[in-house]
Amino acid sequence: MLLYKNATEAYQKTLENIHLYGINFDNTKAIFNYGFYIQNPMDNEITDFVRGWKKSYAEAEWQWYLSKDPSILEIGKRAPIWKQHQDSLGMVNSNYGAQMNRNNQFNYVLSRIALKQETRHAWLTIYDAKDHEQSPFTNNGFKKDTPCTISLGFQYYNNCLNMTVLMRSNDIHFGFCNDQYCFSKIFEMVCKNTGLEMGTYYHWAANMHLYIP
Repeated sequence: MLLYKNATEAYQKTLENIHLYGINFDNTKAIFNYGFYIQNPMDNEITDFVRGWKKSYAEAEWQWYLSKDPSILEIGKRAPIWKQHQDSLGMVNSNYGAQMNRNNQFNYVLSRIALKQETRHAWLTIYDAKDHEQSPFTNNGFKKDTPCTISLGFQYYNNCLNMTVLMRSNDIHFGFCNDQYCFSKIFEMVCKNTGLEMGTYYHWAANMHLYIP
Protein backbone atom coordinates (compact mmCIF):
# COMPACT_ATOMS: atom_id res chain seq x y z
CA MET A 1 0.00 0.00 0.00
CA LEU A 2 1.38 3.38 -1.04
CA LEU A 3 0.64 6.08 1.55
CA TYR A 4 1.77 9.66 0.97
CA LYS A 5 1.40 12.46 3.47
CA ASN A 6 0.33 15.12 0.95
CA ALA A 7 -0.10 15.96 -2.73
CA THR A 8 3.52 17.01 -3.25
CA GLU A 9 4.88 13.72 -1.95
CA ALA A 10 2.35 11.83 -4.11
CA TYR A 11 3.47 13.80 -7.17
CA GLN A 12 7.19 13.34 -6.52
CA LYS A 13 7.03 9.62 -5.71
CA THR A 14 4.71 8.84 -8.62
CA LEU A 15 6.92 10.73 -11.05
CA GLU A 16 9.91 8.77 -9.73
CA ASN A 17 8.04 5.48 -10.19
CA ILE A 18 7.10 6.36 -13.75
CA HIS A 19 10.74 7.05 -14.56
CA LEU A 20 11.79 3.79 -12.91
CA TYR A 21 9.06 1.42 -14.05
CA GLY A 22 7.12 3.12 -16.84
CA ILE A 23 6.90 1.65 -20.32
CA ASN A 24 6.46 3.42 -23.64
CA PHE A 25 2.77 3.74 -24.42
CA ASP A 26 1.11 6.08 -26.95
CA ASN A 27 3.65 8.94 -26.74
CA THR A 28 3.92 8.58 -22.97
CA LYS A 29 5.83 6.67 -20.33
CA ALA A 30 3.14 4.88 -18.35
CA ILE A 31 2.46 2.64 -15.38
CA PHE A 32 -0.82 0.77 -15.10
CA ASN A 33 -3.39 0.24 -12.33
CA TYR A 34 -1.50 2.55 -10.03
CA GLY A 35 -3.05 3.69 -6.76
CA PHE A 36 -2.05 5.46 -3.55
CA TYR A 37 -3.48 7.11 -0.46
CA ILE A 38 -3.01 10.77 0.45
CA GLN A 39 -3.15 11.06 4.21
CA ASN A 40 -3.81 14.81 4.40
CA PRO A 41 -6.03 15.66 1.40
CA MET A 42 -6.18 19.40 2.11
CA ASP A 43 -2.39 19.65 2.01
CA ASN A 44 -3.02 20.01 -1.70
CA GLU A 45 -0.54 22.60 -2.95
CA ILE A 46 2.30 21.22 -5.09
CA THR A 47 5.45 22.75 -3.65
CA ASP A 48 7.96 20.95 -5.86
CA PHE A 49 10.19 23.74 -7.25
CA VAL A 50 10.87 22.04 -10.58
CA ARG A 51 7.16 21.45 -11.25
CA GLY A 52 6.40 25.17 -10.86
CA TRP A 53 2.74 24.54 -10.01
CA LYS A 54 0.54 27.62 -9.77
CA LYS A 55 -2.24 27.68 -7.20
CA SER A 56 -3.85 30.62 -9.02
CA TYR A 57 -4.60 28.44 -12.05
CA ALA A 58 -5.79 25.47 -9.97
CA GLU A 59 -8.11 27.79 -8.07
CA ALA A 60 -9.41 29.24 -11.34
CA GLU A 61 -10.19 25.72 -12.52
CA TRP A 62 -11.97 25.01 -9.23
CA GLN A 63 -14.08 28.17 -9.60
CA TRP A 64 -14.91 27.06 -13.13
CA TYR A 65 -16.15 23.74 -11.74
CA LEU A 66 -18.26 25.57 -9.19
CA SER A 67 -19.86 27.56 -12.01
CA LYS A 68 -21.12 24.27 -13.56
CA ASP A 69 -20.61 25.95 -16.94
CA PRO A 70 -19.04 23.74 -19.64
CA SER A 71 -18.04 26.82 -21.68
CA ILE A 72 -14.28 27.46 -21.85
CA LEU A 73 -14.73 31.18 -22.47
CA GLU A 74 -12.93 32.18 -19.25
CA ILE A 75 -10.77 29.14 -18.40
CA GLY A 76 -9.50 29.12 -21.99
CA LYS A 77 -7.89 32.50 -21.35
CA ARG A 78 -5.88 30.96 -18.51
CA ALA A 79 -5.00 27.70 -20.29
CA PRO A 80 -5.23 27.84 -24.11
CA ILE A 81 -5.01 24.02 -24.31
CA TRP A 82 -8.75 23.96 -23.55
CA LYS A 83 -9.35 25.47 -26.99
CA GLN A 84 -8.14 22.20 -28.55
CA HIS A 85 -10.99 20.34 -26.84
CA GLN A 86 -13.95 22.67 -27.38
CA ASP A 87 -16.82 22.03 -29.75
CA SER A 88 -18.15 24.62 -32.21
CA LEU A 89 -20.01 26.37 -29.38
CA GLY A 90 -16.97 26.52 -27.08
CA MET A 91 -18.16 23.70 -24.79
CA VAL A 92 -16.26 20.77 -23.28
CA ASN A 93 -17.16 17.64 -21.32
CA SER A 94 -14.47 18.08 -18.66
CA ASN A 95 -16.06 20.67 -16.41
CA TYR A 96 -16.38 18.26 -13.50
CA GLY A 97 -18.72 20.59 -11.65
CA ALA A 98 -21.23 20.27 -14.47
CA GLN A 99 -20.67 16.52 -14.62
CA MET A 100 -21.05 15.84 -10.91
CA ASN A 101 -24.31 17.80 -10.78
CA ARG A 102 -25.76 16.05 -13.82
CA ASN A 103 -29.06 14.38 -12.90
CA ASN A 104 -28.69 15.92 -9.43
CA GLN A 105 -25.88 13.46 -8.58
CA PHE A 106 -24.22 15.61 -5.94
CA ASN A 107 -27.37 16.09 -3.87
CA TYR A 108 -28.15 12.40 -4.26
CA VAL A 109 -24.76 11.52 -2.75
CA LEU A 110 -25.38 13.85 0.18
CA SER A 111 -28.82 12.35 0.76
CA ARG A 112 -27.46 8.78 0.72
CA ILE A 113 -24.81 9.65 3.31
CA ALA A 114 -27.39 11.46 5.45
CA LEU A 115 -29.67 8.42 5.28
CA LYS A 116 -26.90 5.98 6.21
CA GLN A 117 -23.28 6.89 6.88
CA GLU A 118 -22.03 3.45 5.90
CA THR A 119 -23.65 3.59 2.47
CA ARG A 120 -22.09 2.09 -0.67
CA HIS A 121 -24.17 4.32 -2.93
CA ALA A 122 -22.31 7.63 -2.56
CA TRP A 123 -20.67 7.82 -6.00
CA LEU A 124 -20.41 10.64 -8.53
CA THR A 125 -20.00 9.42 -12.12
CA ILE A 126 -17.99 11.59 -14.51
CA TYR A 127 -16.93 9.49 -17.52
CA ASP A 128 -19.66 7.36 -19.01
CA ALA A 129 -19.00 5.70 -22.36
CA LYS A 130 -22.74 5.72 -23.06
CA ASP A 131 -22.33 9.46 -23.74
CA HIS A 132 -19.67 9.03 -26.42
CA GLU A 133 -22.05 10.13 -29.20
CA GLN A 134 -24.59 12.26 -27.32
CA SER A 135 -22.85 14.28 -24.64
CA PRO A 136 -25.17 16.52 -22.59
CA PHE A 137 -22.57 19.30 -22.81
CA THR A 138 -21.11 19.26 -26.34
CA ASN A 139 -22.51 18.77 -29.80
CA ASN A 140 -19.80 16.32 -30.85
CA GLY A 141 -19.93 13.66 -28.14
CA PHE A 142 -16.41 12.66 -27.07
CA LYS A 143 -14.75 13.44 -30.41
CA LYS A 144 -12.68 16.31 -28.96
CA ASP A 145 -12.96 15.95 -25.19
CA THR A 146 -13.25 12.73 -23.19
CA PRO A 147 -13.21 13.17 -19.39
CA CYS A 148 -10.16 11.56 -17.75
CA THR A 149 -12.00 10.87 -14.50
CA ILE A 150 -14.34 7.91 -14.14
CA SER A 151 -15.89 8.59 -10.74
CA LEU A 152 -15.51 9.86 -7.18
CA GLY A 153 -16.81 7.80 -4.29
CA PHE A 154 -17.27 8.46 -0.57
CA GLN A 155 -17.22 5.81 2.16
CA TYR A 156 -17.46 6.20 5.91
CA TYR A 157 -15.06 4.02 7.90
CA ASN A 158 -12.46 4.48 10.66
CA ASN A 159 -14.80 7.14 12.11
CA CYS A 160 -14.41 9.47 9.13
CA LEU A 161 -15.44 9.98 5.52
CA ASN A 162 -12.95 8.78 2.91
CA MET A 163 -12.82 9.51 -0.80
CA THR A 164 -11.83 7.29 -3.73
CA VAL A 165 -11.04 8.79 -7.15
CA LEU A 166 -10.94 6.49 -10.18
CA MET A 167 -9.21 7.73 -13.32
CA ARG A 168 -9.19 6.08 -16.74
CA SER A 169 -6.13 8.19 -17.69
CA ASN A 170 -3.97 10.57 -15.65
CA ASP A 171 -1.00 12.69 -16.67
CA ILE A 172 1.13 13.10 -13.55
CA HIS A 173 2.68 16.44 -14.50
CA PHE A 174 -0.32 18.49 -15.62
CA GLY A 175 -3.47 16.48 -14.91
CA PHE A 176 -2.83 15.08 -11.45
CA CYS A 177 -1.49 18.27 -9.92
CA ASN A 178 -4.55 20.34 -10.80
CA ASP A 179 -7.09 17.51 -10.55
CA GLN A 180 -6.16 16.53 -7.02
CA TYR A 181 -6.53 20.15 -5.91
CA CYS A 182 -10.10 20.26 -7.23
CA PHE A 183 -10.95 16.74 -6.02
CA SER A 184 -9.79 17.58 -2.51
CA LYS A 185 -12.05 20.65 -2.61
CA ILE A 186 -14.98 18.44 -3.65
CA PHE A 187 -14.09 16.14 -0.74
CA GLU A 188 -14.05 19.12 1.62
CA MET A 189 -17.44 20.26 0.31
CA VAL A 190 -19.00 16.82 0.89
CA CYS A 191 -17.57 16.69 4.42
CA LYS A 192 -18.91 20.15 5.24
CA ASN A 193 -22.35 19.30 3.88
CA THR A 194 -22.55 16.03 5.81
CA GLY A 195 -20.82 17.20 8.99
CA LEU A 196 -18.38 14.28 8.83
CA GLU A 197 -14.67 14.36 9.57
CA MET A 198 -12.36 14.10 6.56
CA GLY A 199 -10.28 10.95 6.24
CA THR A 200 -7.98 9.80 3.46
CA TYR A 201 -8.04 10.35 -0.28
CA TYR A 202 -7.34 7.26 -2.41
CA HIS A 203 -6.30 8.01 -6.01
CA TRP A 204 -6.26 5.23 -8.61
CA ALA A 205 -5.40 5.53 -12.29
CA ALA A 206 -5.74 2.74 -14.85
CA ASN A 207 -3.05 4.56 -16.82
CA MET A 208 -0.75 6.97 -14.97
CA HIS A 209 1.68 8.58 -17.36
CA LEU A 210 4.16 11.27 -18.31
CA TYR A 211 4.14 12.70 -21.83
CA ILE A 212 7.37 12.18 -23.76
CA PRO A 213 8.59 15.39 -25.49
